Amino acid sequence: MTTQKIDRANIAGICCALPGEAIAINDLNSSHNEKELKKFTKMTGVQTVYRVQKGQTTSDLCLAAAEKLLADLKWDRSSIDGLVFISQTPDYVLPATSCILQDKLGLSTSSFAFDINLGCSGFVYGTWIVSKLLSPTCRRVLLLNGDTSSRIISPEDASVSLLFGDAGAATAFEYNENATKSSFILGTDGSGYNRLIVPGGSGRNPRDSQTHIRKQDHDGVIRSKDDLYMNGIEIFNFTLKEVQPLIQSILDVHGWSEEDVDYYILHQANKFLLEQLTRKFGVSKEKVPINIQDYGNTSSASIPLMLVDVLKERNPQDKDLNLVLAGFGVGLSWAAAAINISKTICSDLVYV
Repeated sequence: MTTQKIDRANIAGICCALPGEAIAINDLNSSHNEKELKKFTKMTGVQTVYRVQKGQTTSDLCLAAAEKLLADLKWDRSSIDGLVFISQTPDYVLPATSCILQDKLGLSTSSFAFDINLGCSGFVYGTWIVSKLLSPTCRRVLLLNGDTSSRIISPEDASVSLLFGDAGAATAFEYNENATKSSFILGTDGSGYNRLIVPGGSGRNPRDSQTHIRKQDHDGVIRSKDDLYMNGIEIFNFTLKEVQPLIQSILDVHGWSEEDVDYYILHQANKFLLEQLTRKFGVSKEKVPINIQDYGNTSSASIPLMLVDVLKERNPQDKDLNLVLAGFGVGLSWAAAAINISKTICSDLVYV
């Protein structure tokens, strides 16, 4: 695994955006009966999700979050040196969605912009990448990330159709000579790539007249090759195996004990899974907040949404917070960070 320490990078602010209004999973267009829905909610924790409407994209959500955040920070847009966009549901196969966002946000044509194709671990990877980019000559960078997974799921596949929600986030990073050091650990196991996958629609299996047709798959579920497939048991086992030692490793690398950590901000994959991990960590459940009940699994946006929930009642002048972040899933990919939050602006949620 890659291990690095980075200093002089500060999170200046964060904002998240959601599409429309919350939808109770009982109200989703679903073939599942009440008993099945109750069992699903008990296991995953999901009660409501947000879903994009026709014509809405991930970049629309990220754009709204970025506009609100920049207004709250009062940043001059000419002072922003670059933009990184992380998503597995971009606007187009090409060009890069980051280029479109650079234009819509009115950033300088001298700023850089690029896309990264990552999901559940994306926010932590993005935090690492942007933190490394900051320097005396690259002082301000926006990280925009999120997914609109509802666009790539079969409504007849309960393992994903009731689990995933849509969201976008914007995080502003700033070079700061006095910022405390952050630590990162990152890992990949591509041998598990097919455990969470959209098999059709790109180079390996190009989209054609057949890939969008939904029919019974090998596991008995109705889905198309253009729909998301998830092997839930394999993903669950992978997470239990990797995340607990990942958390211990990031504490060791950063030199923190469990008592030094105010919150463990974990990717909101599944309530039962998060509760199992909390028991394995041996920490109080108050230190491992859960909000999947409100938003569902929002892929790379789940950690920013949790950060907003944790920070929204806090005055930016309050004491610093020591946070451990951990994202894990599609790829297979995982990442953890030990960071300190100091005077970070937390914008109100934006509803698009």
